[in-house]
Amino acid sequence: MSGPTPAPTPAPEHPPGHAGAAATVAQAYWRINLRITAGLLIVWFVVTFVAAYFARELSFVFFGWPFSFWVAAQGALLVYLALIGFYAWCMNRLEASIASAEAQGHG
Repeated sequence: MSGPTPAPTPAPEHPPGHAGAAATVAQAYWRINLRITAGLLIVWFVVTFVAAYFARELSFVFFGWPFSFWVAAQGALLVYLALIGFYAWCMNRLEASIASAEAQGHG
């Protein structure tokens, strides 16, 4: 009877130095993602609350309705759609640039 056998040490999945580079890329990705998200949330806040607050001063008629109605009912929705499209476009570009950077780093 022999004593307990030591647990085998797991083999590294990546070559040395790769984990640090991957962590740096991930940190850069999330830093950029958070900046984009924060900027878009600021635009969302301005469109939702600031424009609605000052909409009462937009008192001219536009297609038979008060312009403030159009800002609230149509303009804000168009801005929201533009925000979604812009975020998707930015993230596609960011992911493509990170993928090409990783391919160049390992190729």
